Amino acid sequence: MPRLLECVPNFSEGRDQETIEAIAAAIDTIEGVTLLDVDSGVSTNRTVMTFVGEPEPVVEAAFAAIRAAAELIDMRHHRGEHPRMGATDVCPLVPVSGVTMEETVDFARQLAQRVGESLGIPVYLYEAAASRPERENLAYIRQGEYEGLMEKLRDPAWEPDFGPTAFNARAGATVIGARDFLIAYNVNLNTTSTRRANAVAFDVRDRGRVKRVGNRLTGAVVRDEHGEPVRVPGTLEGVKAIGWYIEEYGVCQVSMNLTDIQTTPLHMAFGEVCDRARARGLRVTGSEIVGLVPLRVLRAAGEHFLRKQQRSLGIPEREIIRIAVRSLGLEEFTPFQAEKRIIEYAIAAQEAHKDRLVDRSVAGFVDAVASEAPTPGGGSVAAAVGALGAALGTMVANGSAHKRGWDARWQEFSDWAVQGREALETLLPLVDADTQAFESLMAAYRRPKSTSQEQAARNRAIREATLGAIETPLETMRAAVRSMAVIKAMAQIGNPNAVSDVGVGALCARTAVRAAHLNVRTNALTLADVPGVEAPEDDASGGSRSDVRQMLDEAAELAAQAHALEEEILGLVNAKLEAD
Repeated sequence: MPRLLECVPNFSEGRDQETIEAIAAAIDTIEGVTLLDVDSGVSTNRTVMTFVGEPEPVVEAAFAAIRAAAELIDMRHHRGEHPRMGATDVCPLVPVSGVTMEETVDFARQLAQRVGESLGIPVYLYEAAASRPERENLAYIRQGEYEGLMEKLRDPAWEPDFGPTAFNARAGATVIGARDFLIAYNVNLNTTSTRRANAVAFDVRDRGRVKRVGNRLTGAVVRDEHGEPVRVPGTLEGVKAIGWYIEEYGVCQVSMNLTDIQTTPLHMAFGEVCDRARARGLRVTGSEIVGLVPLRVLRAAGEHFLRKQQRSLGIPEREIIRIAVRSLGLEEFTPFQAEKRIIEYAIAAQEAHKDRLVDRSVAGFVDAVASEAPTPGGGSVAAAVGALGAALGTMVANGSAHKRGWDARWQEFSDWAVQGREALETLLPLVDADTQAFESLMAAYRRPKSTSQEQAARNRAIREATLGAIETPLETMRAAVRSMAVIKAMAQIGNPNAVSDVGVGALCARTAVRAAHLNVRTNALTLADVPGVEAPEDDASGGSRSDVRQMLDEAAELAAQAHALEEEILGLVNAKLEAD
């Protein structure tokens, strides 16, 4: 799973295109970051930019953008309808995949400290990164806006988390934080009555509705001992909702912000609105997602609907997404373009020019292997063959889950299919990773070595690149062996009509392990060929010699496991073929 962090900074400029483009350019200059969206509003005089990448480049790009905004935007002249308190008003970091919220909080605090100390901008932390409970809420921090900031900074209670307490008249203050992905999600109803749509919204939203005596619309409000209205909570935690009429579509919607998608995922919100609408004589006809969404959200939705159908969850990812899109009715009014609306797919679409091996046709990959170039080589082929073996095991598991008469066993086979799919999804990226590891090693060898310092730096670079070149085929071995557990299970309990597929899968997996083992051993020899590379005193991690020995030992153990599994699987396969 890739480590992806999203950043959605809001800048107090929505009219000057030159300034907006300059801030976007500051983001684009950071390698490893993909700028996905720039959304400007004239009346709000505000621009929201969305970019993603691995955490470290994203934090660097966020700092570059905040610095550019501080240089280009003068808050003394800013006017707009949206609340704001700084040139970069708010800058949330959002974990997309492979990054925990705790890690995201650390990245947010690192960014906030750097902005405060390097740029002289008062910085407040909010949401999950907040330093105190009352600062979790952005609206609370932003009260008084820019116009009240000078006076607020004089109050010790409003001391920034980072940066000066002195008023920065040009840049104002910035709010930086970490939050979960917020999804703007609208569910379509077969009604034009805003009142009825609102009733459904109040049923489901976290805050619910005010409790009344008798008639829920006109009855007297029930109050607590402090005179505050008592509320009847809604059914969905972390959801804000309202009903409205959309003239463009000619129907009403329940418009929601899902602020805690761990507690209330998208498909749960959809299902609850369906139930509440039905109870009020209404029907849900479809829904729409506003903006971009992480892959995990739609994948979870697709898997939810597959479970309801008692179908295997190990089917290809694109199929799972199609199930989600159709089940949620995401194409009722406009086509849902996954390549533009799913964050990971949007990144991949923008990086298509990188010509990944896994994106080529079979013929294109084979031709690349047959060329005069040293890459792709045996390591890439090993990963590709391993992926084919895992795919065959997954195919048999998926087919067995769908076999007539075996309906009661769908979950058993689905679990095996998911395990096979996980091995497959590990192996495919290794096709390109092996080539990249070789190129990194060659780059290390090309480093200068005229002086003793250059020679030492070159040796360190060779050592690090070699360890990476060993680790890549070693990961191929691990994933291929994991796939053999699925293949073995399918030889034992899978659809007997697919027994030959199981056998081919085992042969592919074993070939991948043996081939990758050759690469591990070959790359390990590199360290012995370069004087000084293995010296423990040059290795801050404790010595590359012991690292390589551990890798070689693990590889030998994996090779032995694969050999035993292959014999066992082929024994089962041959027994079934002979019985027939």
